[in-house]
Amino acid sequence: MATPAAAATANEPLYEAKLIRLAEILGSLHYLRNLCGEQGSEWRDRMNAIIAAEKPEEPRRARIIASFNRGYRAFSEVYSSCTDSAVAAIDRYMKEGEGLSNEIATRYGN
Repeated sequence: MATPAAAATANEPLYEAKLIRLAEILGSLHYLRNLCGEQGSEWRDRMNAIIAAEKPEEPRRARIIASFNRGYRAFSEVYSSCTDSAVAAIDRYMKEGEGLSNEIATRYGN
């Protein structure tokens, strides 16, 4: 008999861990890019587009959103102004996010 945790995992796509990490990166970028002068909600909009495409059930949707919020909070607690290290973090996260997006699309896309 499957445990509730195992049952939840069985219903998740194989790329779930990558998607959760991507959500965290998007939350981080949402905070950092706005901190460093970008105006708008591009990164939140991208997260919303992913959620709309995934159509996750509520527990999974909540985990994805929590990951986005965790990424946002992690940097909002450390940076109050745009610094060289904030710009370096943006560069790192942009590269990692692009890699994850490409991998998910290539390996698991339709």
